[in-house]
Amino acid sequence: IMLSEHHTIRKASAQAPLPLLFSPAAVYFTKRGEYMQRFSIIVGDITKSNAEAIVNAANTTLLGGSGVDGAIHAAAGPRLLEECRTLGGCETGQAKITTGYNLPAKYVLHTPGPIWQGGGHGEAALLASCYRSCLSLAAQKGIRSVDFPSISTGVYGYPIHQAVTVALRAIMDFLSSHDLPQQVRMVCHTEAAADVYRQVWNLWFAESHDGRLDVSHQKR
Repeated sequence: IMLSEHHTIRKASAQAPLPLLFSPAAVYFTKRGEYMQRFSIIVGDITKSNAEAIVNAANTTLLGGSGVDGAIHAAAGPRLLEECRTLGGCETGQAKITTGYNLPAKYVLHTPGPIWQGGGHGEAALLASCYRSCLSLAAQKGIRSVDFPSISTGVYGYPIHQAVTVALRAIMDFLSSHDLPQQVRMVCHTEAAADVYRQVWNLWFAESHDGRLDVSHQKR
C-alpha cells in the first residue's frame, strides 16, 4: 500500500498487512499534511491485529474487565494478567505497556478511559490524554504501528460522536509533530462506528473531495 493511498482505506480486516518496511528517509515526513497519510479507519477484531502494539481500553486496576478489555485478556492468555498484577494499576488518561503474549501484537498499551458523567467532569481532557499517553509511550519504545479501539464508547457510555472528535484530534495532533508511530489505525468493532469516524474525519481533516472517506450507508 502506498503512503498516498493509506488514509483512504474504507474497510479491511485488522489482519490486513501493515506496510512497515520503509526506507530510512521515509520515516521523516516533511511536507505539511503528509502525517495524515499515516492514519486509517478500519473494521475488524483488534485481538487479531498484526500491528506492533494494540491499545486496551482498560479499567484502572488493569486486571481485566468486559468488552475490549476482556477480549484482549482472553486472547492474550493468563500471562497478561500476571504481568498486569505487577503494574500497580493505572490512572485514568495514562498508559502502561505489557507484552502481548498470545496475541499477534507484540505489545499491549493499557489505558483507562473516562466514564461519561455528562461532560462536565473533564471527560474530554481525560479521553484525549488516553490517546496521547498511548502514542507517547509507543514513540518512547520505538513502536512503529499502533491499533486503537474506540476508547470509552462502550460500557463507559461516552457519546460516540463526541468521543470520535476528541480521539481524532488527539491522534492527528500527535502525528503532526512526531515521527513515531509511523502508522496508526482506528479499529472499529462495527461498520456503524466506523461510519461515525469517517464522517468526523471528513468534517475536520479531509483537505479535498479526493481526501474524503466513503461512508457505507451513503452507498446503499
